[in-house]
Amino acid sequence: MIEKYSVRIVAMVVLAMFCIVGGDAAGTILTSAGFPTVTVAWSRFAMGALLLVGFAGLQKGEVRQLIDWRLALRALLIVCGITAILTALKTEPMANVFAGFFIGPVVSYFLSALLLGERITLLRTGLLLVSFIGVLLVVRPGFGMTAGMGFAVLAGCFHGSYLVATRWLAGSYRPRFLLLSQLVIGAVILAPFAIAPLPQIDGFFLLMIVLSALGSAVGNLLLVLVNRTTPAGVVAPLIYSQLFAATIIGFFVFGQWPDSLALFSLCIIMVAGVSSVMLAGRGR
Repeated sequence: MIEKYSVRIVAMVVLAMFCIVGGDAAGTILTSAGFPTVTVAWSRFAMGALLLVGFAGLQKGEVRQLIDWRLALRALLIVCGITAILTALKTEPMANVFAGFFIGPVVSYFLSALLLGERITLLRTGLLLVSFIGVLLVVRPGFGMTAGMGFAVLAGCFHGSYLVATRWLAGSYRPRFLLLSQLVIGAVILAPFAIAPLPQIDGFFLLMIVLSALGSAVGNLLLVLVNRTTPAGVVAPLIYSQLFAATIIGFFVFGQWPDSLALFSLCIIMVAGVSSVMLAGRGR
C-alpha cells in the first residue's frame, strides 16, 4: 500500500514524528532545569493554538462549539497524556518512555471495539498482544518498574483513549477544528495550574520553550496536511517511526542508548504494530 504513495508523504510523516519527539526533548530540558511540568505543557498548548488558529479556518458558529463537553473530554485526555509523558521523560531514557507509550494502540484497539463497536480480528489481536509483550519487556512491571515508566504507560493509556475519542467525534467536526479545539481547550484547562515560580529565563531557555511548542504544533500540523490527501492505512504504519526518532534524539541530545533488551523490545513493538496496522488496512 505504502509504495503507491510518494516519498514526500513518507518524509512528511517521519519529519512530523521527529518534530513531536524533538518538542518533547526540549520540554525535558526545561523540566530538568526546574521548570514546572504543567507550565511547560501549557506553553505547548497555548503557543500551538496561536500558531494554528489562522490555518484552522475557523467558521462562523464553531466558537460556540468549543463548550461541547465531548471536545472538553477529548482535550482533557491529550492534556493528561502530554503531562504524563513529560513527567516520565524527567527520569527515564527517551526511547524507553516511547516504548511504554506505545501501549496506546493496544488500548485504542480494544476500547474502540468496546465503545464504538469496531471490528476485532484474531490475527490483529494476536499481533497487538505481541506488541504489548514488547512494551512489558521495557516497562518490567513487578520487576523493578520505576515511577517514570509508570507515567509512560499512563501517557500511552491516555493517548489511546484520546484516539478513540477522536474517532468518536470525527464525523461531527472538521479535522482542523478538532486540532484547534484540543489546543485551545487544553490551554484553558492547564492555565490555572501553570502559574508557578519559574527559574531565570535566559535566551537558551526561551529557545527551548519555543522549540517545545513548535515541535508539537508543526508535527501535528504536518499530520493534518498528510491526512487530508493520504489514507489512514498508509499514514498509521509510519507513526511507528516515532520510536526510531526517540532513539536517535535520545542518543544525540541526552547521550542515552537503549540496552540490548530495550532495543529488542523496540523492534518487537515496531514490527508487530506496523503489521497490525497494515492488516487493518486490508480488512483482516
